[in-house]
Amino acid sequence: MAAHKGRRLRKGAATTAAAALAVAALSASQAPGATGAPEPLQTSAGHSTPAPEVSADGNATGNSPYYTDLPPLKSPLPSPSSTIGTPVSRGEGEAGIPATVLDAYQKAEAELRATKPGCNLPWQLLAAIGKVESGQARGGRVRADGTTISPIIGPQLDGNGFALIKDTDHGAYDGNSSYDQAIGPMQFIPSTWAWAGRDGNGDGKADPNNVYDAALAAGHYLCRNGWDLSTERDLHRAILSYNNSTDYLNLVLSWVDYYRKGTHSVPDGSGGVPSHRSDDDLPRTSMPATPGSPSPKPSKPSKPLKPSKPGKPSKPAEPSPDPSTPGSPSPEPTPPTGTPTPSDTVDHLVSADLDGTELTATAGDAFERRIGARAVTKDGKSVAKVRVRFTISGDTDATFTGGERVATIATDAKGVALAPQLLAGEKAGTFEVTSVVVGHTAKGVGYTATVTPRPADKLVRTSDTALTCAPGGEFAGQVQVKATYKGAPAAKVGATATLIKSAADPSANIAGPYFKDANGRPVRTLTGLTTDANGVVTLPKLYADLFSGTYLLRVTTPGGGSVTVELKVSVAASPSASASASPSPSPSAGS
Repeated sequence: MAAHKGRRLRKGAATTAAAALAVAALSASQAPGATGAPEPLQTSAGHSTPAPEVSADGNATGNSPYYTDLPPLKSPLPSPSSTIGTPVSRGEGEAGIPATVLDAYQKAEAELRATKPGCNLPWQLLAAIGKVESGQARGGRVRADGTTISPIIGPQLDGNGFALIKDTDHGAYDGNSSYDQAIGPMQFIPSTWAWAGRDGNGDGKADPNNVYDAALAAGHYLCRNGWDLSTERDLHRAILSYNNSTDYLNLVLSWVDYYRKGTHSVPDGSGGVPSHRSDDDLPRTSMPATPGSPSPKPSKPSKPLKPSKPGKPSKPAEPSPDPSTPGSPSPEPTPPTGTPTPSDTVDHLVSADLDGTELTATAGDAFERRIGARAVTKDGKSVAKVRVRFTISGDTDATFTGGERVATIATDAKGVALAPQLLAGEKAGTFEVTSVVVGHTAKGVGYTATVTPRPADKLVRTSDTALTCAPGGEFAGQVQVKATYKGAPAAKVGATATLIKSAADPSANIAGPYFKDANGRPVRTLTGLTTDANGVVTLPKLYADLFSGTYLLRVTTPGGGSVTVELKVSVAASPSASASASPSPSPSAGS
């Protein structure tokens, strides 16, 4: 993303110094050895700390402005009986987080704990970012489902004191068809929300103006690239990827430290809204009159600047420890606003694969072939340091390594970006992988991939007990079969069971034994069966109608596995059968 202009950054040294002083005061104000307190995080990066490399997939907010208010010097004081993170009876007002907003952060943490346990995301990090980005959704002005009462929209990113990001969503989210604007309580720019958005409240849609959706999206965003947020390096990298500023990093860490000391919920709409922003010295005339967005503030007269020692410039991003590692995001310097980027010279993407083989993998396996894209100019020259976004779409559960369906990789010196390895998942079917140049409308390239079902080449019954039943009765026991593939148990293999007409006619019978569906109605074909870890599948109970005779049940699996089981229905099968029961000839009964 384009860097902030000089007039926005000139107060960086002062802000960093203030953050460091505040953190020191925070530490001094805490009683040591609090029971149950988590290990303290690194709360200030400072100019002396080397900045970790930032992921190549840009940042969430487009370096939009944010609230710069620091936490109170006096830390929140939980009641003696409470533990960290639970409601407390007293404390500074800033420690109170609106109830729905707090619930969204904690639910997002719980989901990430289950889906990405190695990330170790603390909800306090989401709360800190939410505080800095939107003042906890403007003090909790949200409805019961978590949607903000009015949209929260940042200034347009037109290069006038901010990054220059031209429209990517046709105004669908921000109402601006010329430039992008950060949206929602976690202030995602539309191009990032397009792939990072999540449905956090289960209503079937991902809405950046819903705090549950936005909090979960922010959690996934911070947990990408295999980052472990319990380590200082990855924590700093994740925060800087949200907004690439050392001041921002220090400020967020200060709020994380503050919230970890204790917090409590307050009624929605009663939270305080910060009063200072990182763009306070910029005119707000660039903010469009978007419905629901705050009215632009009039420009403040500039105050005379006191002579001060200029801030030490940030160190450039460090190169990747192992640039040759497949799938590793390659860091790239952020060019000044208005300077042509490598992306501007790209005309289109071409496939970087030369073997021409099909993209096919068995369910549960990894695709052997790595896909990639090469960025080229109009005359076919390769372009390095261009961010290429790969996106998986389609009705399968295929993902890239790490469980994500989106990956952004920078092209190498040969103009090639290799996507992370594809994992097939368990659902068979076809899906698409598309690649585009981030922030540029160059023509992309796509791939089609197929996930084939797990195979089984042999099926056998686990018992040779005869299966008999009286008319209108219930078969004793259940049919159980075992699937193998090349002699080994075939786990997670799909199976189909059908009561067939005859050995020569595998279509479903219209009479004779049957299974029952969820409503108790007869069904004679079952799909969606799956073998367990030992390759065994147990069929539901079988029932007989009033027709006696010999019938056939056939179980099949992908890969050619098949077994046919004989079922007999007769009055003699049960001594308790009614003497008046008169067996009738069975239509289409197997011999």
